[in-house]
Amino acid sequence: MTTLHPVIAEVTARIIERSKDLRKQFMARADRYKANEPRRKKLSCANYAHVVAASSDNDKLQAALDSVPNIGIVTAYNDMLSAHQPYHDYPEKLRVMARQFGATTQVAGGVPAMCDGVTQGRPGMELSLFSRDVIAMSTAVSLSHDAFDAALMLGICDKIVPGLVIGALSFAHLPIIFVPSGPMGSGLPNPEKAKVRTRYALGEVGRDALLAAEMASYHSAGTCTFYGTANSNQMLMEMMGLHVPGAAFVHPNTPLRDALTQCAVERAAKTAENSKNPHRLADVIDAKAIVNGVIGLMATGGSTNHALHLPAMARAAGVILTWEDMDKISSVVPLLARVYPNGSADVNHFHAAGGMGFVIKELLNAGLMHGDVQTIWGQGMADYAKEPVLQNGVVVWRDAPEQSLDENILRPASNPFSPEGGLREVKGNLGTSIAKVSAVKLEHQIVEAPCVVFDDQDDFLAAFKAKQLPEGDFICVVRFQGPKANGMPELHSLTPSLSSILDAGRKVALVSDGRMSGASGKVPAVIHLTPEAVDGGPIAKLKNGDVLRVDCVAGTIDFLGDAAEFSQRTNADRPPEADGMGRELFAHMRRSVGPADQGGAVFW
Repeated sequence: MTTLHPVIAEVTARIIERSKDLRKQFMARADRYKANEPRRKKLSCANYAHVVAASSDNDKLQAALDSVPNIGIVTAYNDMLSAHQPYHDYPEKLRVMARQFGATTQVAGGVPAMCDGVTQGRPGMELSLFSRDVIAMSTAVSLSHDAFDAALMLGICDKIVPGLVIGALSFAHLPIIFVPSGPMGSGLPNPEKAKVRTRYALGEVGRDALLAAEMASYHSAGTCTFYGTANSNQMLMEMMGLHVPGAAFVHPNTPLRDALTQCAVERAAKTAENSKNPHRLADVIDAKAIVNGVIGLMATGGSTNHALHLPAMARAAGVILTWEDMDKISSVVPLLARVYPNGSADVNHFHAAGGMGFVIKELLNAGLMHGDVQTIWGQGMADYAKEPVLQNGVVVWRDAPEQSLDENILRPASNPFSPEGGLREVKGNLGTSIAKVSAVKLEHQIVEAPCVVFDDQDDFLAAFKAKQLPEGDFICVVRFQGPKANGMPELHSLTPSLSSILDAGRKVALVSDGRMSGASGKVPAVIHLTPEAVDGGPIAKLKNGDVLRVDCVAGTIDFLGDAAEFSQRTNADRPPEADGMGRELFAHMRRSVGPADQGGAVFW
């Protein structure tokens, strides 16, 4: 048996010790609500009648049997998100599948599902992070009927999976399985799309060329194919044992996808709470599973958004995860994958080269992840070091490839792209932040230059278009973008302009208390800076021309001027709170939200 890397063991032990009281409370709650009989049996006759009133006669009969598990479905279906459009037919599919295994299903409820790709640079993006917590609460409302012996979560994209996880963990006495729908086929290569975006930012091509490139990239049902937050979510669900093994990156509307979905239904029926082999979510998501999720994030160069979501998901499971923990893990976990924006390949190429089965096999063999965990599938992560295939219409799992089928995309732990992982904690006299270094060339990771300060991303874009930015190297500071200020919108709209400056041979970096997206790329971006400007963080004192040093190699971010003079400065005035487009309805969340390094959540 491979020995676990000592740093992984040390970090895990520290998390367990730090979390022991909170975890004890969490497990006590899960134990308090467990049941050994169908939960519907506890309902009064009137309650029960409401539950089955709209069911078919066949399902009503089945539901009346004490031994029949009822599986709740929480769905994030809408047909505006390409990734979620395939869920349209899932309720009926799942109902038919469940009958084959002596179970019933009901759609317990729906949760909102907004597309960050649509709201980038728009007012709606200020609702994005908070939508995660709304989704968590919607999940709780859906399952609050207490009529379900297991649950299936239908969700893919950015805030949706983390929200479903947080909400599901309030019902951790139940077995809960996440059911993906898969990525769209490959379209216009992502590097080509990025070039068109940069040329549009420079005014070299018109909107017609930009629209054509975007339409050729986002072209069908399924998850967007770059390795942003949505696909990082699917990676996490595999690494944390919440998927049917190998389910993450199989295309929608294919026989294998349908067969894997049926496996999820069968598993939910067989491990339901009143079965002989229950698999509670409380026993699946523990400190080791959380650490495995962090390891997967680092090994694959995943989304910076998970520096927010993983601590929030962990806290919902009674586990306290810090950015320091994530940084320590990143220091020993090698980067095994290069998927756009960390490379030119998309997730379909990653999957074809060996995918999650290869990554997990490599991590297990190198002692770089916990293998001794309970998953929704069984005991241990070895099941996830395999890949599913159809044989005579039946899913079977074969060992993942021994070697990567394309080492430009996926490499073994013995020959990684980098000896360290994709994310890094960056801290100094301006606060604590996160940087995604996997996509940034080493020569661009250190920038020492005067800063140009903006209180809104639109002000930077206007200055860029008007050619009012410094002609030499500079550091772009965009503040008042934290959770309390305006909900912490993603600032991905800055990427094409900043990239064009980098491409011109100048050094440039971004410093912000806001977020970039999972698609943050080659420009060094020190983000999630906390304390944020609204909380009196030092970023609120910065002025144009202040010299800053961003050092993603050493993990530091500092103001280099007179410290005494800096401390005496008055903080910049907070811009007026925006309203309209739903933003006024989230004012109470802005006032109660926690800091970014604790997940930017309203619950704790």
